[in-house]
Amino acid sequence: MTRTPHLRPRRGRSRPATAALAAAAVLATLLAGSTTGPAVAAADEPAPVLVDRFEGEVPLGGPGAFALDAVELYGKADPALTASVVTDTAVRPVRNGDSADIGLSVATAGSRPTQEPVTVTYATKGGTAEAGKDYTPVTGSHTFPAGTPSGTTHRITVRTAKASKPAGAKTIPLEVTVTGAKAPKENPQVVIDAHGLPYQNAKLPVKQRVADLLERMSPAEKAGQMTQAERNALRAPGDIAAYDLGSLLSGGGSVPTPNTAAAWAKMTDAYQLRTRATRFQIPLIYGVDAVHGHNNVVGATIMPHNIGIGAGRDPRSAERTGAITAKEVRATGVPWDFAPCVCVTRDERWGRSYEAFGEDPALVEAMETVIQGMQGSPSGKDLHRNDKVLGSAKHFVGDGGTAYGSSTTGSYTVDQGVTEVTREELEAVHLSPFEESVKRGVGTVMPSYSSLDILGDDRGPVKMHANAEMINGVLKDRMGFEGFVISDWQAIDQIPGDYASDVRTSVNAGLDMIMVPTAYQEFTKTLKEEVAAGRIGRARIDDAVARILTQKFRLGLFEKPYADTTHLEKVGSAEHRGVAREAVAKSQVLLKNEGAVLPLEPSQKVYVAGSNADDIGNQAGGWTISWQGSSGRTTTGTTILEGMRKAARTPESVTFSRDASAATDGYDVGVVVVGETPYAEGIGDVGNGHDLELTAADQAAVDKVCSAMKCAVLVVSGRPQLIGDRLGDMDALVASWLPGSEGDGVADVLYGRRAFTGQLPVTWPKAEAQLPINVGDAAYDPQFPYGWGLTTLTKPPAGGEPALAALAVAARVAEKAHLGKTPAGRAIVDRARLLVQRKIDGTFTQEVSKPFAEADHLLLTGDLTGAVDRLRTAYRAA
Repeated sequence: MTRTPHLRPRRGRSRPATAALAAAAVLATLLAGSTTGPAVAAADEPAPVLVDRFEGEVPLGGPGAFALDAVELYGKADPALTASVVTDTAVRPVRNGDSADIGLSVATAGSRPTQEPVTVTYATKGGTAEAGKDYTPVTGSHTFPAGTPSGTTHRITVRTAKASKPAGAKTIPLEVTVTGAKAPKENPQVVIDAHGLPYQNAKLPVKQRVADLLERMSPAEKAGQMTQAERNALRAPGDIAAYDLGSLLSGGGSVPTPNTAAAWAKMTDAYQLRTRATRFQIPLIYGVDAVHGHNNVVGATIMPHNIGIGAGRDPRSAERTGAITAKEVRATGVPWDFAPCVCVTRDERWGRSYEAFGEDPALVEAMETVIQGMQGSPSGKDLHRNDKVLGSAKHFVGDGGTAYGSSTTGSYTVDQGVTEVTREELEAVHLSPFEESVKRGVGTVMPSYSSLDILGDDRGPVKMHANAEMINGVLKDRMGFEGFVISDWQAIDQIPGDYASDVRTSVNAGLDMIMVPTAYQEFTKTLKEEVAAGRIGRARIDDAVARILTQKFRLGLFEKPYADTTHLEKVGSAEHRGVAREAVAKSQVLLKNEGAVLPLEPSQKVYVAGSNADDIGNQAGGWTISWQGSSGRTTTGTTILEGMRKAARTPESVTFSRDASAATDGYDVGVVVVGETPYAEGIGDVGNGHDLELTAADQAAVDKVCSAMKCAVLVVSGRPQLIGDRLGDMDALVASWLPGSEGDGVADVLYGRRAFTGQLPVTWPKAEAQLPINVGDAAYDPQFPYGWGLTTLTKPPAGGEPALAALAVAARVAEKAHLGKTPAGRAIVDRARLLVQRKIDGTFTQEVSKPFAEADHLLLTGDLTGAVDRLRTAYRAA
């Protein structure tokens, strides 16, 4: 019986004290568990304390004397509040014929010895294994006497029988009853591993293994494989086995505590362990949005966002960033990355614009080498490696082309809206990057939230998650995509109709796995009902499950389901950050450089200002640690300011005043780093609380610094910002995009350690009213054209028309030699481009900008002759 401790006052000597101080002292003594007091309650259940009465009166509003003669404690603490029994594992897999140990430990708050005896009674009971045949039954009890040290463990051994025939896994639950302490939250279970089945034979072809396993599976097991739940949505970890779930994901910001690479590996292993309790022990495939490095993990290497990779124009660099991302992701036990986004951004008011490599499908296709970095060979033969992950081309198809004002999702203006295109534009702009992804062997494809409206087909807008013509007809049939299609987050709920029709429509349209992500119980139930009723064909289900299993076998998950932590120490390593740093340097686009202000000299005294100079959260952007990202030091890395101070001769030669309020006299040059704060998806749509203008504070900083000294302005953003009339006041202007964690890469080009070589991946408009504006438009008069980018690598080449004519001849020869998409072919056109940029000298007209931009598009397609021809047209117009 539990008693409440009481305070019992006695007359006698008193000490001066306030009533509050005395009461606090008594309570502190009780809760601290002094040797003269009662047993201390568990941390989450403090023992109740009742203050009975005190001698003396305390005058209101002033100090007084409080008499407390002695304290007596009655009763004792409930031992159930101070001790608990825990198991060392919820699931203990064991090969048939071997023995399994289950540890039962007593634990107390504060790790003190137990106050009372704790008795544990246990028995093997229930499950799918047969007692006496598959294992030797176990029953018994064990008492931990009073005074037992916290953490003391009693081990129970379950012996299994050697089976002569192949069989699926069988479970042996251990029922545990506890007196004197809290019982475990769930009963542990021993699992006799599946054995001897053909699908387990790694020497057999994947296709044969898939067919064998698929034939054995029940409708419920197949439904589970088609289900992806968010880790935080699980009602209990045991639901992974109860519902035969095929996949879990971490949404943006869904992380373990602590949020470290090692904790991620332990977390994914704990989830994977639960699959051992399923009949065929089909492993989970865990997925994350590692869209620019393993961006959910504090301390991981954060790459530039795709828009910066596109600006780098270097397919080999793109591949290296994909490889580093894959190595860091796989080291944490995650074999699947929801990347890359191969959308084509056609309106930079879109909040996901920075997730695209650019506005030109040819540029997007050129950067899809990132898929090889992530996956290795297009055949899938490298996926089992501990440095490769399964990729996901997204978002199929047309999400970059949604029209401003067409979205009906909340307050979004662009994202998840309607893409209205002719069939020709659909093929040329939006479908071609996915065709390239399929050729590169991408393992999964994710449809878009958006709707597709093909002009002339009289169907109107169709949600992509319901678009069987595109998913089944184009992606799977025409393009020959052999991977599986995964839905976006709760996206099938946006299909018109009730939930059953959402499930039916999406699966029949070609979706293989559904990111539910919270309603896994309802989804699996509904899917089974739809199949049983004949509204979804069994062949469609078998096709979906076979596609999923194929990738799991290729990833080697059946042989090695748990995290291979070989590369765990390399997460965020100097080597990995070096790759990111190089990509950052390549991504910087020098738009203007009057008087050769850049590169800076290490000896110069530099005045730095602006909101994005010293903010790693801002320079990393959205999808960093959390879904929307946030300002401040959110992860490990180097800000642009820190990089500059390291690059300068002395750190003291670089002064920082965020708002430019410090005195500006006595400096050689100013650098103002301005731009956006983080956002993701439709939250960042222009018109949804966002615009393309610099903030008033950033504008003021630019005005003050550029009026006081020579200045370079860096715009750190996911899309072009409107510069307007301020351009004339700037000596240099750099599009810095979202560089990620390595601000050193920005400093490298600012100080000339690396050359500026980046080119605009999107058109930079003069005003928002020009949007959408893209290369190839009939009317094209931007502030800076697509493909523009000055260089500090070499001096601009000399010559005029004769030099361009010679380069035209060289282009024709190179094209005939099939060098169109090689570095040698590019070098010819690049030389012509630099010659033309020198002639243009920052003075743009439509007659100049239009052919200049089109030349870069033609270069990316391998048309060297056409590219030089368009550059010659721009030269004549300049």
